[in-house]
Amino acid sequence: MSLYLWIILGSIIGPFFLSFDKKVHFYSYWKALFPAIILVAIGFLCWDEYFTELEIWGFTPAYLSGIYFGKLPLEECLFFLVVPYACVFVYEVIKAYFPKRKTAVLARLFSFLMVFSGMYLGIMYLDNWYTASACILSSMLILGLYFVGKAPWFGDFALTFFVVLIPFLIVNGILTGMFTEEPVVWYNSDHIIGFRIVTIPLEDIYYNLCMLLPIIAIYEWLKTRLKLN
Repeated sequence: MSLYLWIILGSIIGPFFLSFDKKVHFYSYWKALFPAIILVAIGFLCWDEYFTELEIWGFTPAYLSGIYFGKLPLEECLFFLVVPYACVFVYEVIKAYFPKRKTAVLARLFSFLMVFSGMYLGIMYLDNWYTASACILSSMLILGLYFVGKAPWFGDFALTFFVVLIPFLIVNGILTGMFTEEPVVWYNSDHIIGFRIVTIPLEDIYYNLCMLLPIIAIYEWLKTRLKLN
């Protein structure tokens, strides 16, 4: 099995089996979760395919199974299903095990930090396609959902985002070459700032926010519509 598939398996195995925990009962939210993940994954797969075609990023064949869908390896396609599942699981665990959490201040600080930094970086590095797209889109999502939409769940999202930074650094670290001779996923230096958290491009933080925030928004909306709350 390829290294990338091992990473995918390691990311999902714990959250999947713990989904049946009686306190969290995450499995009962699957009817809202899977449509949310799939809807967002479609957009991200198109984005991923386009940037791979332009060689803004790419993949090292030695760490892949060799199965491709267009320009994207199987593992990369699974990434957009597995990582969101694991992150939304953490989101529900936090809500179940910390019922007295207070997140209003965190939400405000997180929003101002991410919007200001995202817009600044996106505009300053407008010629860097990855920097501009990830940073500006993440800022626009926060502006729409927090400042305009007043999403009541946004504080829980912000807290979750900070918590999942730990597994994010591990998984993305492996993917970007922290422990391997070559990176599983490589980036074109012309389209990133060049600042890295060890081996992880700074842009990946904004990219992950772009992926997770709309999933949570759709997921929470579907939970309300399906009366799963």
